[in-house]
Amino acid sequence: MTDTTTSTTTTTTTGSEFTETTAGTLTHRPGRWIDGWNPEDDAQWSSAGRAIARRNLVWSIFAEFLGFVVWQLWSVVAVKLPDAGFAFGSNEIFWLISIPSLVGATLRVPYSFLVPRFGGRNWTIISAGLLLIPTIALAVCVGNPETPFGVMLAVAALAGFGGGNFASSMSNITFFYPKREKGWALGLNAAGGNLGASVAQFIVPIVITIGASATLNLPIAGWIWVPFILLAMIGAARYMNNLSSAKADFAGSAAALREPHLWILSLLYIGTFGSFIGFASVFPKLIADQFPEFSSIAVGGASISLAFLGALVGSLARPYGGRLSDRFGGARITMLVFASMAVITIAVIWTLPLGNFWLFLGCFLLLFAAAGMGNGSTYRMVPIVFAIRASGDDGARARKAAAALGLISAIGAYGGFLIPQALNVSFQASGGYQAAFLAFVAFYVVLLAVTYLVYVRSGQLREHRV
Repeated sequence: MTDTTTSTTTTTTTGSEFTETTAGTLTHRPGRWIDGWNPEDDAQWSSAGRAIARRNLVWSIFAEFLGFVVWQLWSVVAVKLPDAGFAFGSNEIFWLISIPSLVGATLRVPYSFLVPRFGGRNWTIISAGLLLIPTIALAVCVGNPETPFGVMLAVAALAGFGGGNFASSMSNITFFYPKREKGWALGLNAAGGNLGASVAQFIVPIVITIGASATLNLPIAGWIWVPFILLAMIGAARYMNNLSSAKADFAGSAAALREPHLWILSLLYIGTFGSFIGFASVFPKLIADQFPEFSSIAVGGASISLAFLGALVGSLARPYGGRLSDRFGGARITMLVFASMAVITIAVIWTLPLGNFWLFLGCFLLLFAAAGMGNGSTYRMVPIVFAIRASGDDGARARKAAAALGLISAIGAYGGFLIPQALNVSFQASGGYQAAFLAFVAFYVVLLAVTYLVYVRSGQLREHRV
């Protein structure tokens, strides 16, 4: 049985032959496949398309949210391992924190092509199901302090599955929405995912200490998410759809890789999103190292960590970066972001010797807010820069821009590995983090100069508010 939805009526046909798809007509096939999807068709969009797209967006956000949760689990768990009897040093803890970002960033490239191959609904089920592997493996391994470091590192690497989910989720939602609403939908999808980092850092310290006496109940950090992952799989299976019109654009991706602006914008995104996810990953350890008395704050029979505030502030700030970019231009806001990040990082360096936790926390929350706004402003620059500066006709530029968004999100995520490792190298070499923060300041200043020289100084780009 095949359901065919037109812009005005709904009919049902029975038999082996499917109703021919015409403009404005949606044909539903077994497996929740939809033929004839065209969100640019106003009649189709207003009659059935918007409701279908919204339903898919809701479950996409939930699945991606869980992806970020799993991606960031080790940022909390790794810091607690010494308290649970594991004989791991600071260098090993840094590797457990950073390896999920390395794997997640790498997976984002192939993940972005898997939606057209399997279907958005089907791949959401699969990618959500893959999250069961790192969560269950974490629960098993952290329950035994004799688990070798190599095994722990491999299990932490599996959490990278969660980081890859962002690319496939964003790719899927791109196909569902018309151009005029893509920015809003993708912004919601991204913000919902980013919040997963904050929720993980808030919930995990609570659940591992509830009911615990002398030791932490670390396995709960993995087990608690299993029911939610199963719910995401069931929800995707029942309520999401596959679009036959979704096609992988390998040619567009190959062409985008040859564009110099892809690499320039990727560098900027490492500075913004890479800083956000990198600092979010390492913030619990920084607090534990610099202010151990504030690493866990007892509330009733549980403990909380204020580290979750960083990822929360950065996630909430992201939409404002996009909104300000719409008004003043993405390049100008990005430049202001890098200037702010450089100044705030200098303030962090000055506050470290003072030993004042609240001053340290305030500076870092400002840093997270700036990085979050930079996520929105840099991402907003991509389609406009490619529309103006990329080679080819309008169609070729649009294809390159669409492909570039996925590639840039992957490259930018490597900052989640680079920032913790830079702090690790600094600590191993000098016993402190000042050298790494000074390097970050220099990096932000370089990115500020690049943004100005390449994008702000150009009169052509000013006209388009890039």
